[in-house]
Amino acid sequence: MRFAIFAKMSNTQKSIYTLPFLLVCTSSFLFSASFNMLIPDLPAYLTGLGGAEYKGLIIGLFALTAGFSRPFSGKLTDKIGRVPVMAVGSLVCFVCGFLYPILTSVAGFLFLRLIHGFSTGFKPTATAAYVADIVPSGKWGEAMGVHGLFFSTGMAIGPAIGSAITQWYSINVLFYCSSVFALASMLIIFNMKETLKDKQTFKPVLLKIEKHEWINKQALPAFWVTIFSYVSYGAIITVIPDWTAHIGIANKGVFFMVFTISSLLIRFIAGKTSDRYGRKPILKVSITLLCIALIWIGAFQTINGFLIGAVLYGFATGMLSPAISAWTIDLSDADKRGLSVATMYIALEAGIGLGAFFSGWFVSDKIGKTPFVFYGVAFVNLMGLIYLFFHQNPTNKKPLIQKG
Repeated sequence: MRFAIFAKMSNTQKSIYTLPFLLVCTSSFLFSASFNMLIPDLPAYLTGLGGAEYKGLIIGLFALTAGFSRPFSGKLTDKIGRVPVMAVGSLVCFVCGFLYPILTSVAGFLFLRLIHGFSTGFKPTATAAYVADIVPSGKWGEAMGVHGLFFSTGMAIGPAIGSAITQWYSINVLFYCSSVFALASMLIIFNMKETLKDKQTFKPVLLKIEKHEWINKQALPAFWVTIFSYVSYGAIITVIPDWTAHIGIANKGVFFMVFTISSLLIRFIAGKTSDRYGRKPILKVSITLLCIALIWIGAFQTINGFLIGAVLYGFATGMLSPAISAWTIDLSDADKRGLSVATMYIALEAGIGLGAFFSGWFVSDKIGKTPFVFYGVAFVNLMGLIYLFFHQNPTNKKPLIQKG
């Protein structure tokens, strides 16, 4: 009884704001800014190389290798340690930034986008496992929310910084600055203490992925909720730019700016709330709000309605992200955290890819069909909500905090 009370106090009262946590958050901010600062200028750059028809591959190739590398990064995270895998992710960004100005053919550029995707396949996987290691289990939701705030801030300001650098200097300087951000991220990682116990020395045989190592079955509930939920994001990034212009807003980035800001505002609160009331209640609320936001965007085709929809969508995703990340960790045994996080990220990238592909195919050049995309992905999100209501916690899973 006394031990149980002590365990409960340690999980609920210990602060997450330790030096290791702040270091990993800062590293993630720099890493996120590093590859996101390239995004706005890459389409024009590829056009200048003579590859305008391949613009769709800029994100596609990046996401392909990110998804493919997840089982490898998950296994290595659980075998050789969190720190080396995080370092590999930042190292890939560092190297690619210097190679873009050298490989100036269309084929060379597309090859680099393929390689660059390994960065996000490795670092976020190991980072989530590292955060779970250094934060009490009762604070995982709060920690994922705060860490997500740092990562999302890098995602939000990276493009603005990148565009300014290209405007004032040149795109080659932008590539080098991207490498500098990645180097700073990597230097922070090298000063972080490894948290994996009984880590192994890297051996090539560890790159062999057995059938049972592609995903962690323990994380399948989070997998299904993630894939249903993130189909909408794939659709949003595909159709929103043209829809923005259609309703009379000249700046096609307004939606993303508004939803990112509202997402950041709620992440911290949502993470702490999921620690108190549980992951599934927060996930149910967030997916419900996600459905409402999507229907709202499709139904209210005015500037004010559009912006309100962006705020609602940001609130929904800001609640969803830390809760789904923490739930993934909750479901997993400690020695399979890396693989569990990888499993969740595979679903995330698959959902985004499916949403992007089918929404682009459905709308094609007929802008009037766009509202039906929002209604369609809202229905897919609803399937994730239904799954949550029918999902039962495994009876053989021990609770994180033993009660006396």
